[in-house]
Amino acid sequence: MTNNDIWVFVEQEEGKIADVSLELLAKGQELARRLNSQVCGVLCGANVTELAETAIHHGADRVLLADHPELENYRTLPYARVASDLARERRPYTFLFGASPIGRDLAPRVASALQVGLTADCTDLQIGDFESKKEKKVYSDLLYQIRPAFGGNVIATIVNPNTRPQMATVREGVMRRRDPDTSRKGVIEKIAPTFDARELVLQVLSRETRESTVNLKGAPIIVSGGAGVGSPENFELIRELAHILGGEVGASRAAVDAGLISREHQVGQTGVTVRPRLYIAAGISGAIQHRAGMSESSKIIAINTDPNAPIFQIAHYKIVGDIAEVIPLMIRAFREKAK
Repeated sequence: MTNNDIWVFVEQEEGKIADVSLELLAKGQELARRLNSQVCGVLCGANVTELAETAIHHGADRVLLADHPELENYRTLPYARVASDLARERRPYTFLFGASPIGRDLAPRVASALQVGLTADCTDLQIGDFESKKEKKVYSDLLYQIRPAFGGNVIATIVNPNTRPQMATVREGVMRRRDPDTSRKGVIEKIAPTFDARELVLQVLSRETRESTVNLKGAPIIVSGGAGVGSPENFELIRELAHILGGEVGASRAAVDAGLISREHQVGQTGVTVRPRLYIAAGISGAIQHRAGMSESSKIIAINTDPNAPIFQIAHYKIVGDIAEVIPLMIRAFREKAK
């Protein structure tokens, strides 16, 4: 029988829980209150018992801990075996994954094994009702899986009334994580997974990691450039302004696709979701895909030659002009102020 618990796959790597998992634990608490249920974290790894406590501090009421040497490094088949076996046995109401490389690989495997639906890259989750006119029936307390569709031109709300668990992957940064509460108590239930030889055919011989030099999520100030910047030379103005303000350099997808800057700087639906104190959008038209990743910034300054650019709809301060003229003036003003 299905229970009402909200399950979150707690992704970890090298002894650190992924930010998106911490965000989902916080969102899980919000959903669980609507359902009068609990949040359950599913944690796989080797020697990760301490991380189970961290998950509880961030919102998990119970953690299913699969601590096994074969789970030290992420591999699709062993992880999918653990997650699908647990979900098949306990039948949670929802099962949420981060839309990270691991989550995007694992969640479809689990959904296929359970023969349930999966909504990818959600930007919001809510609980609500659904009236089926065909069946003349109202389904209560369904998971509203909300995500952009048709290239970001519409926002779709997807529901799954007939199968459990309701599954979704959620983009990093779209949910607000909670501060850890070290006084929270929860249950850690140790799971003893079993594997067959076919699930262990892939071996990890070595790992190489590279730390990103860009921290858009944690930046209080971001200066982003779009295709309207026009050239790599003009993009140096974006970098200079960001440097003077002590901020990070962001970009729209159009700028990345044009080769003006690398993808790790991309803000938006297919990039990073950010909430800085100040966001300066230079030469960015403001397509919904980009706005989805920065619209919750505390203050937005938009610079564009088109007075009807969509970015102006959400900007707090609007500058109609050429960035090649406007940004040097801003740089000069900030330099003089810093003297």
